[in-house]
Amino acid sequence: MLEKANSLTVDCVAYDLEDSVTPGKKAEARQNIRRLLEQPRSMTIKEQAVRINAVESGLALGDLIELKGPNLDTIVVPKVDSASDLHFVTDVIKHTLPSRYPSSSGAHSEVPSIKVLALIESAKALSNLSSICKATSSLSGLIFAAEDFALDLSLTRTPSLTEFLFARSAIATACRAHELPSTIDLVCTSYQGEEGQRILEEECWGGKGLGFNGKQCIHPNQVEITQRAFAPSAAETEWAVRVVIADEIASRQGRGAWTLDGKMIDAPVIKKAKQIVIKAEACRIDVKAFKEKWKHQTPE
Repeated sequence: MLEKANSLTVDCVAYDLEDSVTPGKKAEARQNIRRLLEQPRSMTIKEQAVRINAVESGLALGDLIELKGPNLDTIVVPKVDSASDLHFVTDVIKHTLPSRYPSSSGAHSEVPSIKVLALIESAKALSNLSSICKATSSLSGLIFAAEDFALDLSLTRTPSLTEFLFARSAIATACRAHELPSTIDLVCTSYQGEEGQRILEEECWGGKGLGFNGKQCIHPNQVEITQRAFAPSAAETEWAVRVVIADEIASRQGRGAWTLDGKMIDAPVIKKAKQIVIKAEACRIDVKAFKEKWKHQTPE
């Protein structure tokens, strides 16, 4: 099953050592994942991550000591209730894999540093978001774990997801405030049939509207819909390219605000357009074709 992931074209694959592995199989799972991370990596997977066991379980140390494969990019830490959970993980990385720990001097390393993603799963974690976000320079984002959060607060998950609105908004806002690049939304538990695909698409658009820039997937057939929803659409990309091209002319003319298609374009809109273009290129959208089409775009 681990090898099947190599056929996917995804931003990140997370191999699990926590909930999907029974206690008696933990050691075997660690060895299997370590061997996998020592193999040549798939060119269609940008990031390889491993979800370790929670620090409070007492199993995290064993996971971190075993995971030394050269192709490990990210550690996903579950049940992060406070900054101390991340301090533990990064301290272990610093001492067992010093070459993969960010240098305090800012010196460049040939081997990329291991990143950390924190799973937010409880009311306590939500109340400690600020300190969690500031815990370590290795932190690259937060993930919302809805099912455990619902368990902690005795909530019942509903199709509208309104019971998670405050938590999701708080997580997305905290990530942006602390300039964390990854803001990953909850799992969609429906994935089979047309109804499952419809629910997934609705959840993706809802999460994107709250400020999330990605979503956890639990089945390969969720990937395409999720990627399409979180990537800029063709219309968004085309608009953004037009704005960026026209702004170059407007800047030379000393115009900080101008119009396009009858709508005002100013600094925040221009910044958003530039971000869309960068994201579109990362999503392999043919930005060059739009630039060629609109190379003569001028500000109105």
